[in-house]
Amino acid sequence: MRVAIAGAGQVGRSIAAELLDNGHEVLLIDKDPRAIKAESVPRAEWLLADACELSSLEEAALQRCQVAIASTGDDKVNLVVSLLAKTEFGVPRTVARVNHPRNEWMFNEAWGVDVSVSTPRIMSALVEEAVSVGDLVRLFTFRQGDANLVELTLPEDSPMVGQRVGDIDWPLDTALVVILREGRVLRPDAEGTLEMNDELLFVAADETEEQLEDMLSPHHHRRNNS
Repeated sequence: MRVAIAGAGQVGRSIAAELLDNGHEVLLIDKDPRAIKAESVPRAEWLLADACELSSLEEAALQRCQVAIASTGDDKVNLVVSLLAKTEFGVPRTVARVNHPRNEWMFNEAWGVDVSVSTPRIMSALVEEAVSVGDLVRLFTFRQGDANLVELTLPEDSPMVGQRVGDIDWPLDTALVVILREGRVLRPDAEGTLEMNDELLFVAADETEEQLEDMLSPHHHRRNNS
């Protein structure tokens, strides 16, 4: 997969290094010559250009990319890059970094954003997750399709502990995508069973989150409504 990353700062370079390790092609774009540190990510392609300019994105051959990531520290730039990538170059998937929570409402399909990533939201979600076993935590929102990536750590008294994954009737518009167990990343297997303290990551529609939480940790639902 070919990925273009607008913004070659620390965030952009870290994303690039991880994607390269996973076997993808990566192009880093930045208009600041000081950000062009090819030795830091030597396997990436580098382009000194303004990603808000159509001519720059044409030079980057953005139409050949399957994903465009807008990772600069400027929300205006990230929105413009996402919009151009989607509308002018038909990039199938756009991911945009949200720097200021007050701007989060703009990062949607109207601006060509498929997935917005808000660092403050993720950090607060991780804090909640660390102290709230059995509570459903929304990590981020997929703007297209009204779905969210949510996490729940399975409490020891959950009725789902010991259940076969394939036997569980998950709510409509809900998909279990990964199980985190004792430092391992497990792909959900119909023959596998859920264990207490498993961290379950789901993609779920807004309207099914409460049902999913009640199903996995019903004591939480009763407690919050007592």
